[in-house]
Amino acid sequence: MEVDHIEKLFEELKDSFDTAEPADGHRLRFLAKLEATSKASTKTKRNLFGWKPLSIAAAVLILCSLGFNFLYTSPSVQQQVSKISPEISNTENYFASVIEDQVKKMQKESTPETQKLIADTMTQLRNLDNDYKKMEQDLLDGGNSKLILSAMITNFQTRIDLLNEVLEQIEEIKNFKNYENENITA
Repeated sequence: MEVDHIEKLFEELKDSFDTAEPADGHRLRFLAKLEATSKASTKTKRNLFGWKPLSIAAAVLILCSLGFNFLYTSPSVQQQVSKISPEISNTENYFASVIEDQVKKMQKESTPETQKLIADTMTQLRNLDNDYKKMEQDLLDGGNSKLILSAMITNFQTRIDLLNEVLEQIEEIKNFKNYENENITA
């Protein structure tokens, strides 16, 4: 059935097929056009080949510079300070651990009556820490190192004294609350 359909189509189109011979020189014109497109594509390939090594080198250079920036980080302020005065690093570690322990004790004792006192203390500790960081920067900038180191130690001692006073006040508040509770029940 399909074969009959195809044969019928060919018979209908029989007179409309182009069966004429191409004009003289057609083959030469065709070969000339083919050769021209071949030369154009060769030029394009040469231009791309010239840029490939440059683009690869640029990509490698960018990756190397990014890697260098990630691997080489400038020393932290604490590392720079410890180079100036190695003793301050040990002192800082000692005081920091003492302060951290006292802050934990203070926060364990938190009650509704002591929350404001603890919040104010934490604000004062942050202010003292900011002052300490400024002193570290002053030390790095080349200030009087003995005077600045003394001030840094005083800063730590001030923090510890503040925490001790607050812990005493918290203890007094607890004792006063227990005393009031005893009087109310008695």
